[in-house]
Amino acid sequence: MEFFNKTGKVAVGSRLRMLTEKITEDAAKIYEVYGIGLQPKWFPVFYVLSAGEEKTITAIAKEIGHSHPSVSKIIAEMGKKGLVAEQKDKTDGRRNMVSLTPKGKEITIKLQDQLLDVNAAIEAISAQTTHDLWKAIEEWEYLLEQQSLLSRVVEAHKKREAAKVTIVDYQPKYKAAFKALNEEWISTWFKMEATDYKSLDHPEEYILDRGGHIFVALYNDEPLGVCALVKMDDPDYDYELAKMAVSPKAQGKSIGWLLGQAIIEKAKQLGAKNIYLESNTILKPAISLYNKLGFKKVPGRPTPYERANIQMELDLRS
Repeated sequence: MEFFNKTGKVAVGSRLRMLTEKITEDAAKIYEVYGIGLQPKWFPVFYVLSAGEEKTITAIAKEIGHSHPSVSKIIAEMGKKGLVAEQKDKTDGRRNMVSLTPKGKEITIKLQDQLLDVNAAIEAISAQTTHDLWKAIEEWEYLLEQQSLLSRVVEAHKKREAAKVTIVDYQPKYKAAFKALNEEWISTWFKMEATDYKSLDHPEEYILDRGGHIFVALYNDEPLGVCALVKMDDPDYDYELAKMAVSPKAQGKSIGWLLGQAIIEKAKQLGAKNIYLESNTILKPAISLYNKLGFKKVPGRPTPYERANIQMELDLRS
């Protein structure tokens, strides 16, 4: 079809839906040919019950991979046609057991010829095709169970957006952004403290001139993320990852990850043995990022920040 040639694979959902609708339409007519009063959507439930065993709606839903409400609705529709019956479980009165009625069992017998003919038709189609649709569906189902289409699209979006991000060294022209970005997130969650003002108002004096570094993330040349590598005067730690801030409008662009990678790489170039950081556990996205970067929680130690309730370390020697 010309439309799908234009859209390509991005319209896979629409194309599969059209194929499903075409097959379902034929399936309804096939039941009529054989004089069987079933609807195509009932088939999975009917097939499970055709084995003769009573089952709960929950068990049926699990076996055919449908939701409980969906199966419950189908059972109700089939019940109105006199094909299934529900009764209380003799061993557990809280559960209803579903089974085929005599009318439903009659259809089971009549259905056998239809299934043989439908299978023959499908095999004939498969013999004329280059690719095995059934195996392809199995492969797609398996791969989508491992990672959903949504997750894959989000991943591709992040990768594409991240390609637009450039990490650069601090320059005086980024001083206002360095303060504004940090002040924004700190004020949202906590309160600005004296130590914050020192490093944000005087980054050259308190960070750069003391052997530290500051990186700025540019997205379309706009500074939307910052992070500092602060030289520590501490026998246990060489540098501290501090003042990481990313604009809320830059979410989904992997800016935090890219800044963290830049900080780690710089620390390695400087011969650092480790990197220390302080944060707060209510900042779940930040803590998740630090974990992904390889930071591990360490015992608490004195801190100049009231908001800090967790300390983490990245060992660069391992």
